[in-house]
Amino acid sequence: MMMNLAAEDYLTNEYLDTVIDFMPSMKNLKFKDIPSFIRTTNPDDIMLKFALRETERSKRASAIILNTFDDLDHDVIQSMNSILPPVYPVGPLHVLANREIEEGSELGKMGSNLWKEETGCLDWLDTKAPNSIVYVNFGSITVITAKQLTEFAWGLAGSGKEFLWVIRPDLVAGDEAMVPPEFLTETADRRMLASWCPQEKVLCHPAIGGFLTHCGWNSTLESLCGGVPMICWPFFADQQTNCKNCCDEWEVGMETGGDVRREEIEKVIRELMDGEKGKKMREKAAEWGRLAEAATEHERGSSVVNFEKVVKVLLDRDQRIKKT
Repeated sequence: MMMNLAAEDYLTNEYLDTVIDFMPSMKNLKFKDIPSFIRTTNPDDIMLKFALRETERSKRASAIILNTFDDLDHDVIQSMNSILPPVYPVGPLHVLANREIEEGSELGKMGSNLWKEETGCLDWLDTKAPNSIVYVNFGSITVITAKQLTEFAWGLAGSGKEFLWVIRPDLVAGDEAMVPPEFLTETADRRMLASWCPQEKVLCHPAIGGFLTHCGWNSTLESLCGGVPMICWPFFADQQTNCKNCCDEWEVGMETGGDVRREEIEKVIRELMDGEKGKKMREKAAEWGRLAEAATEHERGSSVVNFEKVVKVLLDRDQRIKKT
């Protein structure tokens, strides 16, 4: 589906609040909630063409695997199964992998990060009280402006909360990621800054009370598995859809505006960490974490069973090919 719009201004006005009522199981979805590369007004957009081509090719697949679990996306998976080859949720993959990889083994030492992790942040977290730290990370691709960086910084400072903030060297588009010196002075006794960190371990640490995130799918799943509620600031691609689900369907997130104002950042952090809504979100996130664990439980978990089914499908296909 592509929005058939005549002018770019449709992407910035109230038209984006139009409710989409023709997607089965996607409740109260609006145009602003669908992936950014589908909202394009350019029919020749490379990402739109890629999405359309892959969607068409998926009809010929032997099986489709998704990095999610049945409890989280049950209705959507059922709808997909009605129009596509068998769909198997086999996630969260990082939890499944951690169950199978032995601690300290050579395979266990391998990571998927391209950035060097600063593990000292875990030692810092060990000194903090439960649910006291705001974790901030916008992923490995998202870029922000220097002004947005400053607004995030002063929003964190104004909240009065302790925080761990991952600031990649290339986080600011076309410039060096530099926070104001005054910000560093004001928050010296209640923050840690890192260029990267072992995020899975951070989000499972009891000191983490909330996650300010771009809502990339890996970050979203890792936060759910860690039982950590989210402040959602989606940037592009599927992040808007993930944000909508976090806030409306899974009840573990609250969205902050795309223009980034320090007053709003401060307010939403306080609500997440101290407010009644934040408390309910934390309880809901913990519930999703338990369901994710159950889905990956050895032999009995739904994702484990589905993974074994996928392996069987592929092995049976290979046998048929050999016979022909």
